[in-house]
Amino acid sequence: MVAAAAAAVLASWAFSAVVHLVWRPHAISRRLRAQGVGGPGYRFFSGNLGEIKRFRGDGAGVVLNVSSHDFLPIVQPHFRKWISLYDRTGIYPKNLTNSHFVRLLGKGLVLTDGDEWKRHRKVVHPAFNMDKLKMMTMTMSDCSRSMMSEWESELAAKGGLVEIELSRRFEELTADVISHTAFGSSYKEGKQLPSDHEKLFKTWSLDKKVRGMLMDIIKTRHANKNVAWYGNDLLGLMLEACAPEHGESCPQLSMDEIIDECKTFFFAGHDTTSHLLTWTMFLLSTHPDWQEKLREEIAMECGDKVPAGDMLNKLKMVNMFLLETLRLYSPVSLIRRKVGTDIELGGIKMPEGALLTIPIATIHRDKEVWGEDADEFRPERFENGVTRAAKHPNALLSFSSGPRSCIGQNFAMIEAKAVIAMILQRFSFTLSPKYVHAPTDVITLRPKYGLPMILKSLKL
Repeated sequence: MVAAAAAAVLASWAFSAVVHLVWRPHAISRRLRAQGVGGPGYRFFSGNLGEIKRFRGDGAGVVLNVSSHDFLPIVQPHFRKWISLYDRTGIYPKNLTNSHFVRLLGKGLVLTDGDEWKRHRKVVHPAFNMDKLKMMTMTMSDCSRSMMSEWESELAAKGGLVEIELSRRFEELTADVISHTAFGSSYKEGKQLPSDHEKLFKTWSLDKKVRGMLMDIIKTRHANKNVAWYGNDLLGLMLEACAPEHGESCPQLSMDEIIDECKTFFFAGHDTTSHLLTWTMFLLSTHPDWQEKLREEIAMECGDKVPAGDMLNKLKMVNMFLLETLRLYSPVSLIRRKVGTDIELGGIKMPEGALLTIPIATIHRDKEVWGEDADEFRPERFENGVTRAAKHPNALLSFSSGPRSCIGQNFAMIEAKAVIAMILQRFSFTLSPKYVHAPTDVITLRPKYGLPMILKSLKL
């Protein structure tokens, strides 16, 4: 009987594999081709991954001029090739969830769907209320001031001019910020997480360690709960929303789900924001006229005060600059969506099970959407807001769009504005001759060889 049961399981697995890896891809391909939607052919099991790997291998050694923002030959060469061949792309990558990515990010709000997503969002959303985010700006500023004090010490020791590799410093800064804003009074324990969290992509053993650390933080918070509340940091607000005393109307999360949301906070709030800061500094260093314009605006609206609250809202040119940075160097260069049911999209009937790849970096350079200057750096295109910057109101996809848009986008923009404003108040900077312009996509878009920058103090 054991042998019969094992054979039945094996037969079921084989049937499922045939359906998912043979029948469904070819069925979807036939339905799309019948509507005139072409694309590269499907290969058993691997889809187009081999072709994508070959294209990316060809671009691996490409180095750009610092005035060029066209990194598609490095990051998304397959889209450029396929669009030229088929006009519309029919792409069939291996439709399996990347276990490394799930382990890194945690199955929090970003990776849940349907009713599960609604339940998670209802719990997490209160933590990103604008009033609560404004309260966090002082924490962001304190962390930034600590980083800049180190820069000033290095400058004083080097006679007022120093070269600093900024991308790593920004990773440390955003880890510091998310440790404070996510865990507050448990900051010291949370501070240990980022370095280990980065390594989760490489090893399973650290996943267990990180989950254990997060569980200890949560249990300690429960044990030390004030009579009235769990704290006003992100973890406290989430635990408060899940508190049993709120009754059945509150969609409680399990311990594992809360841990996954904490991991999502770390990855989404740490990695992506650090690279937004890195690319913003790169563009400021290569456009000194804009560096001076932004410095003048900050002086007018903030003076020598620490930028916070309403002052940040008045930094219109800083906001335009950040949006153009997001357009040209979006930390996330593509997103994927699976079609849950047959639907018509742009006049094309999309069958259930089709995997849609949305190449953000390619769309952000589409001249039909952004105009003939799509490849150029022009922050003024956002002078009248995001919805009027292109021919489509939702053309900027750095935070995705619609109901599933990034819940932390206001957090990221407030943090970026505060940090950039404080840097411009204190320093002028130019790109180091050592810098090599080779953007690379390792989950998020980053400079392959870091961002060495020459800083000069405006205070010395």
